[in-house]
Amino acid sequence: MLKCSRPCSVTEVAACCSVDFSVVARHLTALARVGLLEATKEGRTVWYAPCSDSLASRLRQLADAVDACSANSCCGDAEGGDRGCC
Repeated sequence: MLKCSRPCSVTEVAACCSVDFSVVARHLTALARVGLLEATKEGRTVWYAPCSDSLASRLRQLADAVDACSANSCCGDAEGGDRGCC
């Protein structure tokens, strides 16, 4: 979808994936439910498009969390143990 620069149907997205149509449909529905995709139904076809602002914000939050974890070296201590914060 990000490559197309236009809304895509489940069929179009599924054609690019090596998983069943039903799996793609469920994932796209879940991404739309959390606000990362916009879903528009026209007849029997649902068109999905990325919500750029929401997607960018979520990716920034993820990158910030990874940076914070790396900066604090919280994923293990000097003895190789896990501190449990990541």
